[in-house]
Amino acid sequence: MPGENLTRIEAQERRAVIDTQSYEISLDLTKGAEVFGSRSVVRFTATPGASTFIDLIAREVREITLNGEQVDPSAAFADSRIALGDLQAENVLIVDADCLYTNTGEGLHRFVDPADGEVYLYSQFEVPDSRRVFAVFEQPDLKATFQFTVTAPSAWKVVSNSPTPEPIVHDSSSGSEGVATWGFAPTPRISSYITALVAGPYEATFSELTSASGKVIPLGVYGRKSLWQHLDADYIFDKTRQGFEYFEAKFGVPYPFEKYDQLFVPEFNAGAMENAGAVTFTETYVFRSKVTDAVKERRVVTILHELAHMWFGDLVTMKWWNDLWLNESFAEWASTIATAEATEWEAAWTTFNAMEKTWAYRQDQLPSTHPIVAEINDLEDVMVNFDGITYAKGGSVLKQLTAWVGIDAFFAGVGQYFQKHAWGNTELSDLLTELEATSGRDLTTWAKKWLETAGVNTLAPVIVEDAAGAITRFAVTQTAPADYPTIRPHRLGIGFYSLSGSAGRSELVRTHYVEVDIDGDRTEIPELQGLERPDMVLLNDNDLAYAKIRLDERSLATAIEHLSDIADPLARSLVWGAAWDQTRDAETAASDYIDLVLGNIGHETESTTVRTTLSQLQLAANIYVAPESRATAREKIADGLWALAQHAEAGSDSQLQLVTAFANSIATPEQAGIVGRLRAGEETLPGLEIDADLSWLLLAGLAAAGATDAAAIDAALAADNTSKGAEFAAQARAALPTAEAKQAAWSSLIDNSDLPNTIVRSAALGFVHPSGVDVLRDFIPKYFEMLLPIWEERTYQIADYLVVGLYPRSLASVELRDATRAWLAENQDAAPALRRLVHENLADVERALAAQSRDAED
Repeated sequence: MPGENLTRIEAQERRAVIDTQSYEISLDLTKGAEVFGSRSVVRFTATPGASTFIDLIAREVREITLNGEQVDPSAAFADSRIALGDLQAENVLIVDADCLYTNTGEGLHRFVDPADGEVYLYSQFEVPDSRRVFAVFEQPDLKATFQFTVTAPSAWKVVSNSPTPEPIVHDSSSGSEGVATWGFAPTPRISSYITALVAGPYEATFSELTSASGKVIPLGVYGRKSLWQHLDADYIFDKTRQGFEYFEAKFGVPYPFEKYDQLFVPEFNAGAMENAGAVTFTETYVFRSKVTDAVKERRVVTILHELAHMWFGDLVTMKWWNDLWLNESFAEWASTIATAEATEWEAAWTTFNAMEKTWAYRQDQLPSTHPIVAEINDLEDVMVNFDGITYAKGGSVLKQLTAWVGIDAFFAGVGQYFQKHAWGNTELSDLLTELEATSGRDLTTWAKKWLETAGVNTLAPVIVEDAAGAITRFAVTQTAPADYPTIRPHRLGIGFYSLSGSAGRSELVRTHYVEVDIDGDRTEIPELQGLERPDMVLLNDNDLAYAKIRLDERSLATAIEHLSDIADPLARSLVWGAAWDQTRDAETAASDYIDLVLGNIGHETESTTVRTTLSQLQLAANIYVAPESRATAREKIADGLWALAQHAEAGSDSQLQLVTAFANSIATPEQAGIVGRLRAGEETLPGLEIDADLSWLLLAGLAAAGATDAAAIDAALAADNTSKGAEFAAQARAALPTAEAKQAAWSSLIDNSDLPNTIVRSAALGFVHPSGVDVLRDFIPKYFEMLLPIWEERTYQIADYLVVGLYPRSLASVELRDATRAWLAENQDAAPALRRLVHENLADVERALAAQSRDAED
């Protein structure tokens, strides 16, 4: 990959000899479509006589001045670094350069709106990409103040971390667009990766709130002109106020910045980014069409996730990226509890279980699993560790920790941590010290077992009863995988569920609950002795612990028969998860899982549970079912989903999800005909509106089934000439199951480096659609041939999309497994981050082959 890969040792060595005070950064955004001017004045102290380097990725460096002396750029600037020698105690560095705009969502991203031709810019700097915009000591423990001066078209809005000042407008020349300069005040001492610049003809609306400190905090919401009508700013302000009130009360520390802007920007790679006082969000959260409740709720969680970062990450920041997990895990945990307790989305912990924990359990069973406190040797390590361990397992373990120490003690410790380390950099031990002080618990053993070891435990009940049905013994066994044999302490709930109600409508309701600490291979639970054995015993009820659970034989039979009768949505989610775990682990047949889903998903009320389960249903049908049964399974699933959609409540969330899943599952010409008639309005479902996005999803399904052509896709794009339309069109074209269409998609992605990030992601999604599985076999050699060149030539984000997105896992065959193993054997010296991604791809196929073998037994 281009750009020097900073190592942790280099960062420690640099931190030992310098400390940063301030940056004055002047950016000229009026130099055309390729480059912008960047002038940095950096003030820092150093050990006299020492040498080090500053980071910069630039097309051209025109001037370097260190302490008043000119430095030859051709001699000092190489491999994205500027060498700095013979430093003084007090240093002033000036770097004048031209830097490049990107279309990859890294650095300063430039987007031209196809709807109206307007140009929009935004920055994305995490992890190492502020160096794409200005000269910087790119590591989190070299905090400084940042003062931006920005020259741009006078009609634009310009936003950064500090409040936007009134611009100085310059005279326009020769009738051209006017130019203005915005001079922002210096920020507090922050890390470079959370600085921000957003510029363009954004629309905006403003509000304010009063902080716990009594200070008035200005609020802003920004979006593109062509999407502005769809941006529900009042709702966003409302959730923001609820988050402010919750976090300020729980943390005991007022919001630390001057203002809080939330900007919805185009072609964004992540969900959002916690730039201090200027949070950027994906436009997925601007709803131009009807979306599921799962997406609506996720937007709220994301809003509160980024707000939590203002304290945890921005005010107090990790020293190095090995504690990245703590930033993200804390924000994930904090946003979920705030969503559940401060907003209307009271079932947020059910959502967390259905989505986040599913992600975590999968990641933790890959060969690349790692301790939550990961060993981060360099920047490439950081980038591949934005994963299910860092976010979801870490958040799950923090939930376990709050149960272990008590929620009040946890919040009190966090508040003390913020107060003690404000504007500084910390390590994990700094937080644990405060939690030990407020809880009285020694967390040394807990931290070692939970944070410094990898893998997920499995918990199962041991139940013995007498002739009358009374429990004479109850214990919980704990096992661990052979490669990661740690047995851990857990705080968990155990729920007893019994059937009640009339014959026409039964309910499975909780009749008893106990919360216990378990440790070791087997823990006896004497307080459950003497109770009548219920219809279902649910370990980890309330989802306090991070562990896979197993149901005893009687409970499993009850759960399968009465899953939709379980009254509590979180309990249902736990049962759904247990059933999926057993399928992934090849303990039960994928065909049985398909029957379970089709028999119960129509009654599920929680949107994210439906969303996650339908995704798992597709995975089961496409790669876990035995190959000889796959065509029948796909047809059965599509027919089942269509029947469920027809009986779903008119206009409901489930109806929308079932129709979308049906379109993605087309297996016969008859099913394709239904989808085509739905899209054309020739067949209708009560309450179902075929809006812009649903029309595209139906067309993408038809494309994957070979039931439409490129001309129809072109016509749809002409009717919806927007960035979103372009993404859907790229997906649909790549999904066409012909050799010609697949080759065209492949060439556009591999032979062309100009496609923007979102088009790359969308085209890759269409390319690997399971309907084109026969054609994909021809691309197995091409896939492995492209890995090394792509990793070397593209930015990390694009390389990741291609390495992961183009892997033809839907083949899930011995041929693919062997080809993947061969590449790994032949490329021992490839970049560790690349090898990790390929190892993860291989693990998916190996798991699928085991599941196929189990399914073939039935």
